[in-house]
Order: sequence, then structure tokens, then C-alpha cells
Amino acid sequence: MRYFAFCLSLFCTPLLAADVPGSQDLDSVPRFPRAQIVDYRDVAAEEKRYPQDGLRRISGQLRASAEVLAEGRLRALTYRLPDEHSPREALEAARRHLLEQGAQLLCWCDGRDCGSSSLWANQIFGNATLYGPEERQSYLLLQLAEPQHDSLVALYGITRGNRRSYLHVEQLDASTALPALLPTAGTLLRQLRTSGELNLPLGEPDEQWGDLLGRTLSLDSTLRVELSGASAEAWRVELERRGVRGNRLQTGDSAGEGLRLQQLR
Repeated sequence: MRYFAFCLSLFCTPLLAADVPGSQDLDSVPRFPRAQIVDYRDVAAEEKRYPQDGLRRISGQLRASAEVLAEGRLRALTYRLPDEHSPREALEAARRHLLEQGAQLLCWCDGRDCGSSSLWANQIFGNATLYGPEERQSYLLLQLAEPQHDSLVALYGITRGNRRSYLHVEQLDASTALPALLPTAGTLLRQLRTSGELNLPLGEPDEQWGDLLGRTLSLDSTLRVELSGASAEAWRVELERRGVRGNRLQTGDSAGEGLRLQQLR
């Protein structure tokens, strides 16, 4: 009887499958606990377009308001996640790790804001397994810190209609230097709302970042922030010049490098 019960338990308890042969994790993104690699590619040279916004098809063409185009070595992994964990958990763990390593977050979208899941799965990542309900998807695009400044990491998470969850991770090591890349205003706002602060490697105000931060704060007219850092006062003046109301801006500690924006409750 005990032997029968033991045999039955083998069929009732899900067993962890092995990773696909020849696959390996990326050094830049630690594996989420108990995730399994179900698809793996390592290509010496490939051109990739990574959207920086929700993805749409208009007149037969893929459309995003901004994108990054690069060519180089591509490593792509698809993980099957444990049933009790969501892709958003895995993405958040990866996001925190990469930011702690100095990576710059270029794009962050979630749910229907990402657009068509079918386009992400088939046109961007070439893996139909990643197709699922649009409200259950998330996407991150990051640029790694020096000395890997010419490498991009893209992450896409989805829970399919059958409730199976996947995390797709790609690292593209560009064969030529990447151009200067900036996050989107929506991405900066999502970071600020999520963590309550933004730490940016900025000195005196410049045109590009002044425009970007002005657009970020204009997306939520109720948001109030404290600006800290050696150039905090100069940034307060710059943002007011760009139409941000003065009662939404407060200056804090003027010590330290860079610019810190902290959400005021």
C-alpha cells in the first residue's frame, strides 16, 4: 500500500523539468527562484528594434512613439515561472537588481499600456509562447552601466490564458557604440510613483533633460516633488521655466552629486 501511495505521488506532484540543452543564464540578470529555461538562443549578429512605448499596428506597419535600433550579439532566454509567482514579481526582482548595478531604465510599460501582446510575442521577440491577455503583460528595456554601456537588456513577462507564466529576457551587445539614450517621460513617472523617488546622474540643467523632466511632471499635474542635490535650485528654476507650477516644487538638501526627485505626499 505504501509503495502504491509513493508511486501515485510521483504522478500527482509536478516535477521540475531540466533547462533546454546548451542554455545558460545571463550574468546581468539572476534567475528567478525555481524558474526553468524553456527556450534559448545565442546569435553572433542580429539587428533588433526595441520599442520604448506601447506597440500598435497601423496600416500594416508596427508603430511605437520611440524605439532603439541596434545590432550585435543576441542572447535570448525564455523562462517558465513557478505557478505561484507572477511575471510582475520576476520583473520587479530583475528591475531592482539591474538598477542597483547602475543600469538605466529606458522603458517600462504594464498591461494594456504595452499594446498588442501578439505583436510583442511574434514581431519583437519571435516566440509565440509569449502571447497572452494584454492586461497580463509587462515590459522593461534597460541600458547596462559601464563597462557594458553598449548592451541592452529587454524583459517581457506574460501570463497566458492557460495560467502559465513566462519571463523572456534578451541581452543585445551592440557591435558599435549606442547613441545617447534617454528614458521616456512615462517611464520616469512610473519609477517615481513606484519607489517614491528618482536618482538621476545630472549636474546643471541641460536642454534634453530639462524637456524630459518637464514632460514627466506634466503627465500628472497633482504630483509634488522635492529636488535635492548640488544643482537642485537651478533645476527648480528650469522646471518652472518649462511650465511646472512653483507650488509643486520644493528644494531640499543641496549636498551630493546628481539630482534626486522625491515625491511629496
